[in-house]
Amino acid sequence: MSWIKVIGVPESTGKLKKLYHRVSGPDSNVDNIMMAHSLRPHTMEGHMALYKNVLHHSANTLEKHWLEAIGVYVSILNQCHYCIEHHFQGYMRLIQNDVKANEVRECMENETLSKVFSDHELILFQYVKMLTLMPAQVNQGLVTELKNAGYDDGQILEINQVAAYFNYANRTV
Repeated sequence: MSWIKVIGVPESTGKLKKLYHRVSGPDSNVDNIMMAHSLRPHTMEGHMALYKNVLHHSANTLEKHWLEAIGVYVSILNQCHYCIEHHFQGYMRLIQNDVKANEVRECMENETLSKVFSDHELILFQYVKMLTLMPAQVNQGLVTELKNAGYDDGQILEINQVAAYFNYANRTV
């Protein structure tokens, strides 16, 4: 995954070793995206804090499966296969319907989102696409459309933060 030197778990010492232990999964696996920070462990701490607060904070009001769907879509737009696969698995777990999840992914990949999403949901993904591919084109009118579709300011911030996080993560990978 990384094209720079990465310090593996067995070779880690000190602060890095402690961080690897903290971010490891149930099988003691450390995600590649975290290991990419191994030469600057302080950036791993920042990355994890951002990830947890943007995607997994209890104060978020959008359903978690929408946040994962945004992440999958941003990763598809950026062609980040690592994040697509990792977060698609999370999306599947959250909606507990593999057929629907695969249909959503196929429509994201083929830009046929209207086949699986309502107008209310499409505006969210249109915003995410513009924020990812043409951030300078985002304007107040699009935010107004999100509000008119029923998203409140806090939810728009959540959408924005998840899209921004995945753009960061995709570029880190």
